[in-house]
Formats: sequence, structure tokens, C-alpha cells
Amino acid sequence: MASQFFHEANKLLKQHNPSSFATKSERFKTIRLVDKQLRELGVRRLTLKGIKPKHIDAILQKWKADKLSPGTIKNRMAHVRWLAEKIGKQGIVPSSNTDLGIEKRVYITNENKGKSLSQEQLDSIPDQHVKMSLRLQELFGLRREEAMKIHPKKADHGDHLILDAAWCKGGRDRTIPILNEAQRELLEEAKALARGRSLIPAQRTYVEQMKRYENVCIKVGLERAHGLRHRYAQQRYFKLTGMQCTAVSGILVRDLPVELQVIDKDARAIITRELGHARLQVTAVYLGR
Repeated sequence: MASQFFHEANKLLKQHNPSSFATKSERFKTIRLVDKQLRELGVRRLTLKGIKPKHIDAILQKWKADKLSPGTIKNRMAHVRWLAEKIGKQGIVPSSNTDLGIEKRVYITNENKGKSLSQEQLDSIPDQHVKMSLRLQELFGLRREEAMKIHPKKADHGDHLILDAAWCKGGRDRTIPILNEAQRELLEEAKALARGRSLIPAQRTYVEQMKRYENVCIKVGLERAHGLRHRYAQQRYFKLTGMQCTAVSGILVRDLPVELQVIDKDARAIITRELGHARLQVTAVYLGR
């Protein structure tokens, strides 16, 4: 159950709508998470005006203890800082991330950020459309928007999916191979559930379904579920090369024999296209390098 702090913060969010839905969505998710975690830390009866530096420090220390990346912490603190500014309490959050002890952002860490869905997590999700979107992310490496906007019947081209540009980031369509029976079975399930539509139920808008998706991710501990996409890329790399990528094995590409470096480069080019990216450097975030 949300606190008075969250209700007041959410009201403020609705009063100050940014031009970007993504920004609004991330602010909402971060502030809801702050509310949840502060209550888990024992903070009770907190109001929006009652938030203090000690609360900011408590949540920051938790994020550091959880070993979140500097980039994730910086993004979250930006939303907390925005909220503090809107209530006239800028001083409770230092303007400099350095003053908060947040390290510089590292884009390629060689850490394994891949995640899989457990049966326990799946069983705890009552919304069948959200559950299907998450399963499609896991088996096909879809982004969250794609996994909701996809029309499974339209996308199915036998041995591959074609994602329409309208569903994809950057307005670029792309092709994803169907390589195994598990993918085929899941796609048939998705088609039966969607009934010729997308995986956004007829009675909901995309924005409403995104909120449901985000709430589910928080509930089952998946954050934005981007780790499912990481895991897909890693498994695809293994299928193409017969070896684990750097993020899984810990072996740097430069330490591989020359012939394996060639195989590595070719595999990364394929995975980059399948994930809908234009640069190999972006794929290194998933695979390490």
C-alpha cells in the first residue's frame, strides 16, 4: 500500500507533465520505488514535505549496497532531485553526483547483467498480457515497448519475426530468427492471446499497459526487465560462436586467439542487427568486450 508521501508525489507528477512519456514514466517508477524502499527501511508516516537529507542518504546507501551501476543511480537521483526542486527543498539533494559519492558512469562494465524469468516470478503475475510480453522479451530479445506493441500474427513469417517499424525504437523494422521449438510454441501462445491484435488489451491504452508492466516488474524484482534482453544476446552469442561472451566468461576479446576474434566480430555484427542497434559498441554493453 502506497504512503502519503507517494500520493502527494504522484499528484505533483501529474501537475508537471514532461513532454516525453518515457521521462514521466521513469519519474513515476523511481518515486514509487523510493516510497517502497523507504518503508522497507522502516520509515513510517512520511509526507512529501517531510522528506529530509537522512531519507535521501538512506535510499542512496541502499542502492550502493545493492551494487547498482553508477548510471542507474544517477538516473534515479535525477528524478529525486527534480522532486525536491518542485517542493522547494533543493538543498536536501546535492547538485553534484560527486558530492553524493556516485562514481563516474561506466557504459561497458563486462558485468553479466543477464536475467531469466523464474517459474515463481511468472506464477506471481496475474496479467496474462504483461506476462506474455516478458516471456517474449526473454526468448526473442525484444525491448519492452516492442513486446507490448507487437502483433504476433503479423510478425510471424515462419522461420523469423519481422518487427514493424511502428513497434521499434528509432522507427526501424528488424528481423529476428525463430531458432527453436520453445520460441515457436511461445509465439503460438502469443497469437492465441492477442487474437489478431497487439499485446495491449483492447480496453487499455499503451500508457496504461506500460504502467501495469512497470508495476509488475517492480513487484517481481525485474526493474525494467532489460536483463532479459541481455540474456537473449548472450545466449545468441553462444549459439553463433560455441563459446561464452566476455560478460559470462570473464575472458576479454583481446585475449582470444586471432581466429576466435574473427568469429567474435562476425557474431557481434549479427546480434547487433537482430537487437535493432546500429553500432557494435552498443552490443558490447550486453556481451562485454
